[in-house]
Amino acid sequence: MSTPELDGVRAIVTGGASGIGLATATELASRGARVVCLDLNTEVPAPLTGVRCDVTDKVSVEEAVSAAARILGGLDAVVNNAGIGAQGTVEDNDDDEWHRVIDLNVVGMVRVSRAALPHLRASDNASITNTCSIAATAGLPQRALYSASKGAVLSLTQAMAADHVREGVRVNCVNPGTVSTPWIARLLAKADDPEAERAALGARQPTGRLVEADEVAYAIANLVSPRSRAVVGTSVAVDGGMQGLRVRPAGS
Repeated sequence: MSTPELDGVRAIVTGGASGIGLATATELASRGARVVCLDLNTEVPAPLTGVRCDVTDKVSVEEAVSAAARILGGLDAVVNNAGIGAQGTVEDNDDDEWHRVIDLNVVGMVRVSRAALPHLRASDNASITNTCSIAATAGLPQRALYSASKGAVLSLTQAMAADHVREGVRVNCVNPGTVSTPWIARLLAKADDPEAERAALGARQPTGRLVEADEVAYAIANLVSPRSRAVVGTSVAVDGGMQGLRVRPAGS
């Protein structure tokens, strides 16, 4: 029997108790990695391990990353996935909401990466993978704040890659399209016509459907793999063709 692709890889996934985070942690574990999920919710299925972490709190992050490194005996991979959505134009979110979303979606990644880097530098296959979004590269209506935060994540990814590549730490990101997650489910639940809204969101992707969390997880696991040692400072679109394709409307 061949050795699993990620055998021996020690990984942490923020926001790992649900959505893309849980799908990613599960995918990494299925390939042989040992995974600790950092989340406010520590209830995760075996063989995953949950450690409480609030990425908006420096002390919480430092304690959680240290705990994960002790549990795993070091760190090889960080998946910065924790984040929140936001709706509206620049007129619709007040300053406090802007600070809250940027703090969680951007500075949260900084806190986790900063705490993890001393451990990653000791690894032979170190990587940081950030969950970004199609919102970083395409103008979406009613997503001004969210898009700004994810645009920052894209730029942060490239800058971090340049800073740490010669230390042996690869930094990349994935740019999902509209993913079927608990946040989207809550968004749909508030719509006047949830089925019509879901169809509209799905139609934005040329594939005609929402992206599934496990499809994003697959891309992240590939970036974590030692087979991707030459992949650095890259954003991988997992968006059903939303960014790059300009297809004709159906029936035309």
